[in-house]
Amino acid sequence: MSRIVLITGATSGYGLETAKLFKENGDTVIIASRNPEKVEKTVAEYGFDAGFALDVTKYEQWVDVKNKICEKFGSVDVLINNAGGGVKLVSTVEQTKESIDEAISLNLTSSIYGSNVFAPGMIEKKDGVIINVSSICARHQWPTWTVYGCAKAGLLSFSKGLYTELQPHGIRVTCVLPGRAGTGFQSNSGIEDCEESMKAKDIANAIFYCVNQPKGVVVEEITVWGTSQVVQPL
Repeated sequence: MSRIVLITGATSGYGLETAKLFKENGDTVIIASRNPEKVEKTVAEYGFDAGFALDVTKYEQWVDVKNKICEKFGSVDVLINNAGGGVKLVSTVEQTKESIDEAISLNLTSSIYGSNVFAPGMIEKKDGVIINVSSICARHQWPTWTVYGCAKAGLLSFSKGLYTELQPHGIRVTCVLPGRAGTGFQSNSGIEDCEESMKAKDIANAIFYCVNQPKGVVVEEITVWGTSQVVQPL
């Protein structure tokens, strides 16, 4: 049966590769991203079923997108909170109020908003999957990654708590923790890009695997490293 799948941050990177996988599987794929021109272009290029401009840090935009989706397609079966990303990577004392707020809002609050808005529809039909894309920074820390890592660790904790609330309603929640991959994250964060053994499609495959588990099985948390990345947890 075709599922209605909403993926945020889906005009590039993990989100785009994940959207392509679900479309190939025959699902109804709806993408969302901040830039309306990129959304329109991506929908046309890959044949996705719909696309919406969405600033995931704005709660009212989440509500608006949900209403439009429900009107045309019905309630969402799979929500993939993928939007997030590169923020100012400097020490905590060098951060500004604005950069701190951006890191938390983009990488934590946005997924709470999305889950808050779309979970009620899943509860009503007693079925659904929510995927929150975090980072290995939720488990490991390096200098200058502190604020970003705090947001991603918060997303991991939120995912675990959300599952305890939604599990009685037949809804599964998974938190995906990617290592470094070739997505442009580094350049967006002001650090040098390097060749990675892990690609965005590898994370998409992990997400697809988690969603496609039998209804009686949940992958609570999955960490995916590229073998080119040296693990030096602090």
